[in-house]
Amino acid sequence: MFWIVGTAMIVATAAAIILPLRRAPAQAEPAAAYDLRVYRDQLSEVDRDLDRGILNAEDAERLRREIGRKVLDADRRASAGRSHSGAAGRVFAGGAIVLLLAVGVMLYLRQGVPGAPDLPLQARFDAAEQVYRDRPSQAQAEGLTPAPRVEADDDYLNLVAQLRERVAERPEDPQGLTLLAESEANLGNLPAARAAQERLVALRPTAGNLAQLATVMVDAAGGIVTPEAETVLARTLAADPRQPQARYLQGVLMVQNGRPDRAFPIWRDLLEAGPDDAPWNDFLRATLPELAWLAGQPDYELPALPGPSADDIAAAADLDEDQRAQMIDGMVEGLRARLAAEGGSPAEWARLIGALAVQGRDDDARAILSEAREIFSDSASALDSINAAAERAGLNAPAPAPDMKETPNGP
Repeated sequence: MFWIVGTAMIVATAAAIILPLRRAPAQAEPAAAYDLRVYRDQLSEVDRDLDRGILNAEDAERLRREIGRKVLDADRRASAGRSHSGAAGRVFAGGAIVLLLAVGVMLYLRQGVPGAPDLPLQARFDAAEQVYRDRPSQAQAEGLTPAPRVEADDDYLNLVAQLRERVAERPEDPQGLTLLAESEANLGNLPAARAAQERLVALRPTAGNLAQLATVMVDAAGGIVTPEAETVLARTLAADPRQPQARYLQGVLMVQNGRPDRAFPIWRDLLEAGPDDAPWNDFLRATLPELAWLAGQPDYELPALPGPSADDIAAAADLDEDQRAQMIDGMVEGLRARLAAEGGSPAEWARLIGALAVQGRDDDARAILSEAREIFSDSASALDSINAAAERAGLNAPAPAPDMKETPNGP
């Protein structure tokens, strides 16, 4: 099909070049042809003058011979001009066609894949399935991944050594395992971090702990979502289908295995659901437009960034201080009522906490903070967002120590 279309385009271009050249001689008469017509008119004039008696027979014959020589010369020049013009046109047209063909072939050799067979949609799915089946195991991927070089001071290294000893003495201490997994990851000891996180999951298989285990496994495997990590992701999503870190890694799995059509809806929904300060949001905003095109949805538009609308800003600019305060109170109460009735994303709860604190309503802010922590108790990333909002707001209520600590990573 490609070569048929390419050949048709070349033929159409060649016709557009050659046809005007074929018409050119009729449109631009050469000078020799004009001279030839004048000389023939002069021969006719000699005959008329002879008939009228202006010329005698001897003078008429002499003029005919002289004009005849000029006619023959003009005819030779006209014939040569027509031959040269036709040859030049053919050379130009042939050169243009050869040039276009050469440029097209060069572009295809540079940008295309010569010799590649047609790849129907089902063949692409089959190839993606083969890549999926040929993934390395967790052990193989970890063996091929060099350990990252991390510099740490002696005090930190001593603390981690003490933590290892404590966990060895108390292997069923969830808090110790959580700190050990995080510390080993910070030092670049990713297999050790994975082992500590696996022991934590055995004790407390929450969605947050499982998601963190999948994250550590992917990091230890050099960014590859291995079959073992995929199994952990499946357990995570079975426990919490909306767990954001697991959904992000699920999209990474689909991209790695050539299925942008499956990755796009996962990452699109993840970006739209929030939280607005999720660490992967910038990456998703940069990636989703191209991913949408690959997934067959070129008209996709990114959601607007959070914040007041243009109408809200314009309305607030025309109000005095008291009216503006009333408007803000109404917006805060409206958000509070909606979250109470319908729920919302962690970013919306965090926004409400911050707004109440700015208004000096610390007791209300703490009540909302406590409610949000209870709602999102199984999501470490959501708790991080909410606790960060509480810290910015200066709410010093002690935050419960979650059993997990997510460290989102890019693909």
